[in-house]
This record gives sequence, structure tokens and C-alpha cells, in this order.
Amino acid sequence: MEEQTFETRLRGLQTVVEKLESGHLTLEEALSHFEKGIELSHQCAEFLTRAEARVEKLVQKNGEFIREEPFLLAHDGS
Repeated sequence: MEEQTFETRLRGLQTVVEKLESGHLTLEEALSHFEKGIELSHQCAEFLTRAEARVEKLVQKNGEFIREEPFLLAHDGS
């Protein structure tokens, strides 16, 4: 089984949220979807943490730390 990308995981999380928000699930289905959503959320957070570390590493030059720049997502609005 090939590893899922961040985008695939995020779409999966969005699907889970939509199903939970629909209100048309049994309690057991809702719990199952909630568990899957938590798992996907953790996977996405881990991916973003690794991406942030890579960005910070790229800011360095010749082994010297130039400056730390915040890693902002396009939709942060910050």
C-alpha cells in the first residue's frame, strides 16, 4: 500500500467532518468516523511539523542560522 499524501489525508479529514456534520449517522457510525478523523488529524499535524522543520532548515545557509521565519499557511490570514 503506497503512502498517502498530505492532501489525500486532508481530503479524507474533510469528508469525515462533512459526514459528522450531516447528522445522518448512527451513534456507532459517528464514533467510527470520529476516531478516523482524529487519526487523520494527527497524521496531518505530524506532516505539517515535518514540513515546518524542513522550511526552517532551508532558511539556514552554510550551517549558520540566518533567521527564523514563521511557517504560515496560505489560508491563515496572518
